[in-house]
Amino acid sequence: MELSITDLRDQPEFFETVTDRVWRAWWEPAGHTLADFTTGMRACLMASRLPFALVAHADGRYLGSTLCVAADLAERPQYTPWVAAVWVEPHARLREVGRTLVGHTRQALFRLGHRRIYLCSLPERRDFYTRQGWLPIEQDVGADKQIVYASDAGDG
Repeated sequence: MELSITDLRDQPEFFETVTDRVWRAWWEPAGHTLADFTTGMRACLMASRLPFALVAHADGRYLGSTLCVAADLAERPQYTPWVAAVWVEPHARLREVGRTLVGHTRQALFRLGHRRIYLCSLPERRDFYTRQGWLPIEQDVGADKQIVYASDAGDG
């Protein structure tokens, strides 16, 4: 499998798939409609800096994606920008897709000049992110008791 990571703006044919996966995983359970979420996701195709999305694919098949957004946790508006909505298709998990996708996303944000970036996850994903050099800076944040991580330019 020859894995590629590209900006969604350069691969708009993946827009509906990215939107569907992110909506089903995080926004539908929170009560948001697909139509409303799709409208918001269109900013990833138009923005020059944030928000944007990166897509992992191989041989024309979607494998995963992540979003880069200004804010991801309402409880922490002071932190920006965020790596958010990391998704890997079930058949592509445990094949370095997620790790590669997060690494590319981190570097894309640093290339934009951000010196510190953030990410949050449920506690069960802690090892996945700390093995990649993300530093937990807060725990038990919000209703889902998420961990907030930071990564500084030059680290990992």
